Amino acid sequence: MENVKSLNKWANSHTYLPVDLIRIALGVFLFMKGVLFVTNAEYLHDLISPIDQYGGGMFLLHYIAPAHMIGGIMIVFGLLTRWAIAAQLPILLGAVLVNFMGRMHSESLILAIIVLLLCIFFLFYGGGKHSADYYFKMQQ
Repeated sequence: MENVKSLNKWANSHTYLPVDLIRIALGVFLFMKGVLFVTNAEYLHDLISPIDQYGGGMFLLHYIAPAHMIGGIMIVFGLLTRWAIAAQLPILLGAVLVNFMGRMHSESLILAIIVLLLCIFFLFYGGGKHSADYYFKMQQ
């Protein structure tokens, strides 16, 4: 727990507005991806079809879209940022794997890797100084 607190102190003292804007853009992107999956369920089903043969396809259909939408909103506001990012990591790892197992699309693979790396960064960095996490911590 002390490691997380020291990491938070370091991140809050070294926060920059462009990093917070990247966090907000990441959240908006994930939210919009979730909306795309809700409005076009066949597209999501086609994406996860390489993994569906191993089972759990219905669970994935009902996990991916809400996790992207709710997690994206939480990331935009910086509310429980690390928890919201942690919910995204299995989806993004799956997105990278699907691009190798299914029909490989280099642009989709590159996008999935970039979003995965950004999520890993914010998993360690946290919400930053311009986030709800920081605001609620200062109110205590």
